[in-house]
Amino acid sequence: MQRRYTLTDRLIGHADGMLQTLGTKPQASRPSPAADMRTEYLNPTEQKESVRLMRVNHTGEVCAQALYQGQSLTARSAELRITFQQAAKEENDHLSWCADRIEQMNGKTSRLNPLFYTGSYAIGAFAGLLGDRVSAAFLAETEYQVVEHLDRHLDRLPIPDSNSRSILSQMREDELAHAKTAEQAGAIPLPKPVKGAMRVMSKVMTGLSYWV
Repeated sequence: MQRRYTLTDRLIGHADGMLQTLGTKPQASRPSPAADMRTEYLNPTEQKESVRLMRVNHTGEVCAQALYQGQSLTARSAELRITFQQAAKEENDHLSWCADRIEQMNGKTSRLNPLFYTGSYAIGAFAGLLGDRVSAAFLAETEYQVVEHLDRHLDRLPIPDSNSRSILSQMREDELAHAKTAEQAGAIPLPKPVKGAMRVMSKVMTGLSYWV
């Protein structure tokens, strides 16, 4: 017999997910795209820039974990809840890859991650309360904006940093697939002001995590 999870069960699970995201080193279910690549030499300036860019992407994955957890909490459809959970699993791979790459370059993740996690979880839960089609639309728009963001970072990465580039390229592929899945789940178009607000919030997150 399949167990039916109560709201309390799911909240406990989400609390555990938060602790795993913020308090431990995440374990990926797939090997890093850079696992078998030779590490290229980066001069101090190039390394500093790569660390900052990968720190931004690591924070973005922290936010993604929180966002999908929040959306799965309030999703009405069990099928959509599974969609969010599967996306969160793949985002956890990204989180692990970024963390490993930052560690390889002797960098540090953002000290603001707990704040970003809390805010993203609340936004995801609120989106879910507005209905499954709105929540799916929020997921799709988020992922399309992430794809644009990754394109910019792929252009900004120092040329020798092929390791980080391979990670971001795979992340881009996964994020685009998540957006398509959300559209197939019944996403409706979001109003332009909502999309604009999402871009503003994204800029705040990327701007702060680049430096802190």
